[in-house]
Amino acid sequence: MQQLIIVLDFGGQYSHLIARRVRDLGVYCEVKSYATPVETLREMKPAGIILTGGPNSVYLDTSPRCSAAVLELGVPVLGICYGAQLMAYLAGGEVAPAPRGEYGRVALEVLEPPCALFAGVPPESTAWMSHTDYIARLPEGFQALAKTANCPVAAMGCREKRLLAVQFHPEVQHTEYGDRVLENFLKPICGCVGDWQMSGYVEQTIARLKERIGDQKVICALSGGVDSTVAAVMVHRAVGKQLSCIFVDHGLLRKNEGDQVETICKKNFDMNFIRVNAQEEFLGKLAGVTDPEAKRKIIGETFIRVFERESKKIGKVGFLVQGTIYPDVIESGAGDSAVIKSHHNVGALPDAVDFEEIIEPLRMLFKDEVRRAGLELGIAPELVWRQPCPGPALGVRILEPITPERVALLQEADAIFREEVAAAGLEREISQYFAVLTNVKSVGVMGDGRTYAATIALRAVTTSDFMTAEFVPLPYDLLGRVSSRIVNEVPGVNRVVYDITAKPPGTIEWE
Repeated sequence: MQQLIIVLDFGGQYSHLIARRVRDLGVYCEVKSYATPVETLREMKPAGIILTGGPNSVYLDTSPRCSAAVLELGVPVLGICYGAQLMAYLAGGEVAPAPRGEYGRVALEVLEPPCALFAGVPPESTAWMSHTDYIARLPEGFQALAKTANCPVAAMGCREKRLLAVQFHPEVQHTEYGDRVLENFLKPICGCVGDWQMSGYVEQTIARLKERIGDQKVICALSGGVDSTVAAVMVHRAVGKQLSCIFVDHGLLRKNEGDQVETICKKNFDMNFIRVNAQEEFLGKLAGVTDPEAKRKIIGETFIRVFERESKKIGKVGFLVQGTIYPDVIESGAGDSAVIKSHHNVGALPDAVDFEEIIEPLRMLFKDEVRRAGLELGIAPELVWRQPCPGPALGVRILEPITPERVALLQEADAIFREEVAAAGLEREISQYFAVLTNVKSVGVMGDGRTYAATIALRAVTTSDFMTAEFVPLPYDLLGRVSSRIVNEVPGVNRVVYDITAKPPGTIEWE
């Protein structure tokens, strides 16, 4: 039986990195809202529970809190940052504003005798802190396990009830022995074996899909990206020709991508594949629109309407498949997390769409996990490793009103960038890279004449989970070749710039 860790989300900016770290350690986990009823948690039979960080103060009436009964479920519980303070508060301790907050790297001292949570962690190491409150008084039965210069309870524990808490963030890379702390909690303390693998996840998901779908028809809203393609193949493996894939080509895909999607689905996997060429309809509705959020909503709404028309031709269906992945859910405001941007494939569809349920087989997977699932399903590596692209595709990478000419311009510039990155052998080392058509025009000189033309921005980032990201310091000679080719081969462009912003404070996309 699969062992499960439940991560209760209290809305912290790093909360969902915890799930990723737990899975990296070979243990399956699911993120649930802090408001999940205790009885529901009990029925899930977790091996352990993690209380995540959050931006609130636990002593405020408006702060998110789980029931104190969570601490009485008889399974190990680990509180992290806000979760540590909440554990202290619920167990009868005191949390107060700290005389001095801690942010960033801090020297951590493990106290004697060391707890199992800190097995293999040296007496002194570096941890990442981000807090203004602190545990001012320990609850009864707890003892301090670690401290810093400004935080006397940087970690605490109750051996009898297997309750543990750390004020620092073990899930971020800046914490020197963060993975060791998490692994100690998962394995010796929770008793997890650490044998969860993507192959098993894929097999179990396919089995559950077969049982859930039965003999009903299924349709897939295929956007053309890696996510929706992997989701479609997974469902196809489960129910075969019961699945019909409707590919709405909105004309905003990357160069030649629509044809590649059709080849994957029809020739490689023999799917029921319906391609709808709706470029004119989409571009007509987007005419004159500049706001990126408005573009997302128009593209999402139009996609649904076109999809709805085509789905009615199939007849009654029981399920809709979508390629929603975990970062989509998080950034659309799951639980108490802030809405960063809306995703057109997240949430309930309008009532007019005629099917009973939505199936999102990738909903709990991060992007790299989706790729691993695709390889397990037998999708060719060159297709699985295609660059990520948002659902609205180039629609949100064009910062001006969208026209056929601007789409074609960006398609060519983006194709050149991808060709040169691949030629340099860097395509697998960069998590995501793409071109943006900015709304900036500048003066240039081409030949003997003055130009006033568009600026292309290049973006390349590295990330493990797409929740945070760092820019890639691409070689200058590569950037030079890309710039030279774009300016010389793409009419209407006379300047190329490179984006060196991290996430946060920026997002990976420009919109």
